[in-house]
Amino acid sequence: MKNAKKEVALITGASHGIGLELTRKMLTEGWQVIALIRSNFPKDAPLIKENLERKQLREYRADLVDFSSLKKTLNDIKAKEERVDILFNNAGGSFPELKFSKQNREMHYELQTIVPYIIFMELRPTLLKGTYKTVINTSSAALLALRQFNPESLAHPPVFKKLLGPYAASKLALSLWTQELASQEEIKSMGIKLYSVDPGGNNTMRKEKKSGIPFYLKPIIKLFFPHPSKGATRLYEIAMNRDQKPSGHFFVKGKSAPLKFTEHKSGILAKVRSIYEQEFYK
Repeated sequence: MKNAKKEVALITGASHGIGLELTRKMLTEGWQVIALIRSNFPKDAPLIKENLERKQLREYRADLVDFSSLKKTLNDIKAKEERVDILFNNAGGSFPELKFSKQNREMHYELQTIVPYIIFMELRPTLLKGTYKTVINTSSAALLALRQFNPESLAHPPVFKKLLGPYAASKLALSLWTQELASQEEIKSMGIKLYSVDPGGNNTMRKEKKSGIPFYLKPIIKLFFPHPSKGATRLYEIAMNRDQKPSGHFFVKGKSAPLKFTEHKSGILAKVRSIYEQEFYK
C-alpha cells in the first residue's frame, strides 16, 4: 500500500462488485475512501478490515432509494467529512422485474438516474473543497443498443424488458444529464468535471441475488466476462486522467462515445433537478 494521501474518494455501492474493487484500488493507492453503502463489506477482506480500523476507510449506511434514509446519511457525511475529491456514483444494478421505490418511481430510474444527481447536489460544497472536483457516474454501453427512448415513461414504464428496458434507459438518462450539466457555465466556473463511464462487461453476479440479466447471458458472463477489478480500473483511469478528458463525455473502453437521443438531455436534467428541489431539498 502506498503512503496515505489527504485526498478523499466517495464511492457508492462500495461493498460489492465493481464498487468493492474500486474501493480496494483506491485504498491500495493510498486514498481515503468514504463508502456509502447499504449492505456489509465481505468478512474475508483483510484490506477492508485494516483500513476500517485505521479510519482510512469510513462507511456510511443508507438505502439510496429511500429519500429519508439518504437525506439523513448525506447530512451525516456533510457534518463529519471535510472534503471529497472524487465522487464515484457507482451504485446500481439490474432488477429481474418491474419494481418501484418508496417515491413511486421505477427502481432503475430512481437509483441510477435521480439518486446520482441528488448525491452530487448535496455534496457539491464538499466536492468544491477538494482538489480533483471530479464526478464519475457509472453508466453502461447497453444504452447504445436502445432503438427508442421516451423520457416520459422512465418513472412508470408501460412494459418491462431485462437489460435493454428500464436498465438501459436509466443509464442513458444518467449520461444525458451528465453531459448537459457539464456544459453549464456555473459548473464550468467551479472547475467541476463530470463524466459517465461504461465499466464494460464484468462478472458481478452473486448467487444470493436475483438480477435482470437475461438467462442466455448468464453462462457467457460466468465463462468469459472479466473480474470486476477490470471495470473498477476503467472508472479509476478516467478519474485520474480527468485533465485529458473532455467534461461531460460518455466513455466506452476509455474512449469518448457519442450518445443517442441528445435532444432530450436538457429535459432530463430539468426533470431530475425538479425532483431534487421539490421532493428532497425542500
